[in-house]
Amino acid sequence: MPFLCLGGGMKRREFIALVGGLITWPPAAYAQPARMRRVGVLAPFDNNDLEGQRLLGAFKQRLVSLGWTEGRNVLIDYRFAGGSAENIRNVARELVAATPDVIFAGSNVSIAPLQQATTTIPIVFVQASDPVGSGFVASLAHPGGNITGFQGYEPAIGGKWLEILREIAPKVRRAAVILNPNVTANVAFLHAAEKAAASLGLTVTAAGVRDAADIERILTAFAQEPNGGVIVTPSPLTNTADKRDLIISLAAQLHLPAIYPYRLSAGSGGLISYSYDAAAQWQGSASYVDRILKGEKPADLPVQAPTKYDLVINLKTAKELGLTVPLHLQQIADEIVE
Repeated sequence: MPFLCLGGGMKRREFIALVGGLITWPPAAYAQPARMRRVGVLAPFDNNDLEGQRLLGAFKQRLVSLGWTEGRNVLIDYRFAGGSAENIRNVARELVAATPDVIFAGSNVSIAPLQQATTTIPIVFVQASDPVGSGFVASLAHPGGNITGFQGYEPAIGGKWLEILREIAPKVRRAAVILNPNVTANVAFLHAAEKAAASLGLTVTAAGVRDAADIERILTAFAQEPNGGVIVTPSPLTNTADKRDLIISLAAQLHLPAIYPYRLSAGSGGLISYSYDAAAQWQGSASYVDRILKGEKPADLPVQAPTKYDLVINLKTAKELGLTVPLHLQQIADEIVE
């Protein structure tokens, strides 16, 4: 057996320290693996909703770029609740009971039941309209609790939607605001539209809906009088794939100019949309999930608001409705669908 020679003037105590260090220092192969982190995802759409899956894909890709790989250092529990309020409440309770490290949720209807179910598990939201007025956070700069994220629209957008609708369809004298009456932000959009209507010489009607049957019944009745238009507010009740397609189809059949809160609607046959980049919000929310998993607190992460809005006009639909889109609207549009 070979032995070490204490050459070069090495003293006995130095030799013992060296050998001891070699013996006790753990090899890399024996290093403790990083703890597997757990993320709960409450998606307020069906698993087969293509737009929902596109946005969820943007969220997951951003997590990967930040170093989180499913099955290696993070487990993600996906729950798809569709647009049903009851399903969303049930899924919210299930996710909280599973005690993940953080919960990621889309839209106001998902955040509210999560907020009721836990005040300790961090929650990151996306596309939450008017989070302060809805009671989710104390302020945008200082959320103050276990909830933060990326907000959608401020209440004033209701007035802006009405102005754009009137510009593209100047004969409109009445506007129905399709909304979920149980969502505080949707009601705020309605009030903003009502306030703007006075200066535009329009009347605004609240069209509260609970399901597809309500949407069809209310729009059909509204279209019985002339010069009507429609504002569609954002919520799973109006923007999941089936409801979105139903509203677009009814607007065409009933000859109702309509403005939508998401770009996809104008690209799918709706007349016009004025919206922010939803995918960018989902990617940003993934960065907040990353920061919380790395130790930051939701209370210290300010709510982020959209910085840019896109105007999309469907000229084919405008032609079918007998509308001539003003040149200045076409010039400022971010996208024209022909």
